[in-house]
Amino acid sequence: MLSSFNNKLNRMKKLMVGAALLFSMAAVAQDATLTNKEGSKYQFTVLKSQDAFDVQNQGRTGTCWSFSGLSFFESELLRNGKGKNLNLSEMFVVRKMYPLKATNYVRMHGKANFGEGGGFPDDLLCLKNYGLVPQEAYDGNRGDSYNHAEMVGLLEGMVKSLGDAKAVNPNWQKAFDGVLDAYIGATPEKFEYNGKTYTPQSFAKELGLNADDYVIISSFSHHPFYEQFVLEVPDNWNWEKVYNVPLKEFTSIAEQAVLNGYTLAWAADVSERGFSFKDGLAIVPEKDWADYTEAERRDLFTSPVKEKVITQENRQLAFDNFETQDDHGMHITGIVKDQQGNKFFRVKNSWGTANECDGYFFASMPYFAYKTTCFMVNKKAIPKDIAKKMGL
Repeated sequence: MLSSFNNKLNRMKKLMVGAALLFSMAAVAQDATLTNKEGSKYQFTVLKSQDAFDVQNQGRTGTCWSFSGLSFFESELLRNGKGKNLNLSEMFVVRKMYPLKATNYVRMHGKANFGEGGGFPDDLLCLKNYGLVPQEAYDGNRGDSYNHAEMVGLLEGMVKSLGDAKAVNPNWQKAFDGVLDAYIGATPEKFEYNGKTYTPQSFAKELGLNADDYVIISSFSHHPFYEQFVLEVPDNWNWEKVYNVPLKEFTSIAEQAVLNGYTLAWAADVSERGFSFKDGLAIVPEKDWADYTEAERRDLFTSPVKEKVITQENRQLAFDNFETQDDHGMHITGIVKDQQGNKFFRVKNSWGTANECDGYFFASMPYFAYKTTCFMVNKKAIPKDIAKKMGL
């Protein structure tokens, strides 16, 4: 996946037209060659591209839900003409959620999920109850790179022993907070930013971010459509509800939102063979992977291919048999189409900029329809006829 700076620079010099696509935030359409790798035959036209802050790196942590959720908030601020060059602190949200997850786990006697994972409801919960802070006010003891492996091991050991206990010492939360403070630090009660003093709550209020402006949407047939349900994925530790709509409207909401100036916080499965961050593509080839020859497999990420037709039924089956997992959070910032007219979402990831697209990749519409577990969007981005069915 990694490439040297010099090699990357040479590729960029050879493919400057392609690079213009990847870096441009302009809304006008333009043809370019995808720089997912040298020799790519993809030709993309930009249909819409929204502003986003720089690509971040979650390092050796399972906190993609915070990175993608806060990247989404950053784009909301940019859309509203605020927060230019503002990098929100992902670790502030992580630090606020850990004690809540631990308390839930202990109260459930260990019969609940505890770990690094989370979801967009956590971002909204933090915004609503605790506020937000800029990265410069709280970086979570980042160092050269985030690495929470040792901390998580200690935290998991603590809560698992408490979950198995017949009685719990009420001071356990102080000990739990002590580990968090030692590794990623205590969150600030007040901080200075641009010459003013804020609390996390007053900072979020001044930014104009309101958790009630956002909803999380999914599409599964094991629950009634146009109602809310608890999305049954392990990282939904707080059993938060999402809105349920049919697949056609699910994809329509997402596409129309981006075309109309909004972005999406996107939760999806990235374990598919058709997902290649290195190559900058996420696709669902028409045939099963085993049915392609080795040469054909290599070509799948080089030239446009025919993709599987996604229905409500095969999407549901993939979720029911655990082929679709809720394993990664990302940020959708634009839409392009290839030379055959196939549309792709442009996706900002949180794995740094070492891939061939400087931290972005392109997810086909079939991939989005098949492998999305849910997405977060501004209520105003939902078409009025669909919003009415949802009771919004």
